[in-house]
Amino acid sequence: MANILAIDDEPDILNMIRKILCKDGHIVEMMSEPSTIEKWGKGMDTGIKPEHFDLILLDVMMPRTDGFELCRKIRSRVDCPIVFLTAKTDESSLVYGLGVGADDYICKPFGAKELRARVNAHLRRESREHFVRLSFSEAEFHLAAKQLLVRQQSVPLTKAEYEICEVLARNQGQVFSREQLYEKVFGFDGESSDSTIATHIKNIRMKLDAFAFSPIKTVWGIGYKWEV
Repeated sequence: MANILAIDDEPDILNMIRKILCKDGHIVEMMSEPSTIEKWGKGMDTGIKPEHFDLILLDVMMPRTDGFELCRKIRSRVDCPIVFLTAKTDESSLVYGLGVGADDYICKPFGAKELRARVNAHLRRESREHFVRLSFSEAEFHLAAKQLLVRQQSVPLTKAEYEICEVLARNQGQVFSREQLYEKVFGFDGESSDSTIATHIKNIRMKLDAFAFSPIKTVWGIGYKWEV
């Protein structure tokens, strides 16, 4: 059982989400007015604690604000997975959305089976046990804290970006396709797996380049591997 927050300006979608996820025993809080959540980003007390939730489902296109900006504002206050609900699947929107701190996205319209599978996969990922540390010549993973350090400097990865790096690093030299990486990291092979992983990899490389560290190699036509 998990505490889930669903944010969408359409009541029918919120009611559908609650109906689907409550069948798995989850507690779903619905919110159709994003201004309440915006106050989190300002450190204001709204009566709803962001730390209370195990996962947030966040619509991208809402009146007066959008999910991208909302995610950017609240990410520093929430450590749980944030999953976008969106009809915007162009590459630029995806790159920006995952870059501001989201872990994944679900394309609208979506079915009950996909929603349940995606949500439960993310929740399983959060409950996994970790070892303490994984070290390389220049890089070190603090597994419990989900933190990657390069030459003792912390790399500002999102949760999903970190998980991708950890999977690749744990299996150094092994090539993973985008589909395999998605299933390893999120535990579910969905239609958006290709674009989600490709975008995360692009963002990871940009962040690691700032540290002059490039361990993720592309094996053309196959996938990616970690090679130091």
